[in-house]
Amino acid sequence: MKDLKLDEMLCVGIDEIDDDHRRLVELFNMLNHAVTEGVSPDYLAAILEELVNCTVWHFSHEERLMLKYGYDGYADHKEEHQALIESVEELQKKIRQAGKLVANEDLDYLERWLTGHILSDDMKLGAYLAGKM
Repeated sequence: MKDLKLDEMLCVGIDEIDDDHRRLVELFNMLNHAVTEGVSPDYLAAILEELVNCTVWHFSHEERLMLKYGYDGYADHKEEHQALIESVEELQKKIRQAGKLVANEDLDYLERWLTGHILSDDMKLGAYLAGKM
């Protein structure tokens, strides 16, 4: 699997959100490389944990901006955040309980999860915030 890049297609146009997304993409790429290199399950678990923690923080950051600038789609966007966190935590739990490594299909899921959210919900938020900030 090739690295993700936060190019123009994935930039929402709000620097502080794009900076968060860069960090998430960086962590995803670290996880991707670690899977490819066959590192220890503990190291993979640590990267995945950091990715989850950074995602939770990022979602909180976005939600704060939505509240500050009166974003009408706040409730739906927050609900999407919660669903994404629950799904990635379920993946994390499955990996821990099975004592297995992160598989390529897990990476595919995480990539779709990350890019899909940016391309849909976050683009709408970015367009809204561009007119308010």
